[in-house]
Amino acid sequence: MELCHLQHLGDRWTAPLPRWLDSSNTLVLAFGAPERKASSAALRELADTFPQSVVMGCSTSGEIDGVQVHDGSISVAIARFDHTQLRRASTPIAFADDSYAAGSRLAMLLTADPHSTPLRAVFILSDGLSVNGTPLVQGLSDGLPPGVVITGGLAGDGSRFGQTWVLQGNGSPEAGHISAVALYGERLRVGHGCDAGWSDFGPERRITRSQGSVLFELDGKPALQLYKAYLGERANELPGAALLFPLSVRRSSADSESLVRTILAVDEERQSLTFAGDMPEGGIARLMRANTDKLITSAGLAAQQAAQGLPEGAPTLVISVSCVGRRLVLGERTDEEVETVVDAMPAGAAHVGFYSYGEISPAVPGGSASLHNQTMTVTALAEA
Repeated sequence: MELCHLQHLGDRWTAPLPRWLDSSNTLVLAFGAPERKASSAALRELADTFPQSVVMGCSTSGEIDGVQVHDGSISVAIARFDHTQLRRASTPIAFADDSYAAGSRLAMLLTADPHSTPLRAVFILSDGLSVNGTPLVQGLSDGLPPGVVITGGLAGDGSRFGQTWVLQGNGSPEAGHISAVALYGERLRVGHGCDAGWSDFGPERRITRSQGSVLFELDGKPALQLYKAYLGERANELPGAALLFPLSVRRSSADSESLVRTILAVDEERQSLTFAGDMPEGGIARLMRANTDKLITSAGLAAQQAAQGLPEGAPTLVISVSCVGRRLVLGERTDEEVETVVDAMPAGAAHVGFYSYGEISPAVPGGSASLHNQTMTVTALAEA
């Protein structure tokens, strides 16, 4: 396995594009600033330079390269595998109600033809605004063989929530699309980790009316009204201010496992809140807040999970997907979060990633994938 990572800053690449790495077993990941859609020459250059490779990418709320986080750039990792085969699939999505079907379509495309080697992992990048991540992941998981590791994330648009894009095979950044790559091979080793670091506060409230990812009522009262009461003066900054105060959600009071949910949009007329994933009616919701030290520590814990079982001394591609809300809380300490990830990985690993509107990963080693918010998720790929 041969690795390279570089950036496009301003109007130039930080190093020449390694066109000799182009092959059918090469994965090219490009995480770019939202404004790169308007001037996508560098993205098209990637596709032209690597015509045989699987080229994927999306817009971000910050681009991760090594131990630094940038804005306005494109962060690129190129991995040519020796013993791993790749297959790419893409599908459009216009409405959140199509999310489960979109996941099913991707699974069907990725498994359409028999493959001589086992399917080990799927990495997925989705439009960040027109999707419900919960049924998307469920539809994909239901259509794949048992034991396949699913990771990835939802594209970002800073804290604006205006429009996101996902890179298509021809190098064109498009809204309303989902792309995925399947990785096949007996020698492929896949590490994954997920941790949050947020703390619950305030009373628990029952989700008394919801529909998919849209929350209408908590304890029988308009959800937006209650949420604004908690935010106080910061209510005028919605939906951006909601990134600082996500919700912890459990499916029932007897359920010990909770997921973090972040608001993507507010509807003043319906007094509702739209989230990146399901808000189960009858479930329990509670506000959360963060301590910067705990967030940084949690990133390191996610990386330690992902590093377990990796072959010693093997080149490793590390992909971090963190949440835009974490970046807003961490502020100038954001680089410390990605530094802890690098510290936990094998020396010389190539590290790229992005700040997202949702993270896709199993919550625990060996578990099934879920849509998360406000977490750091880490995927590590190496060959034995």
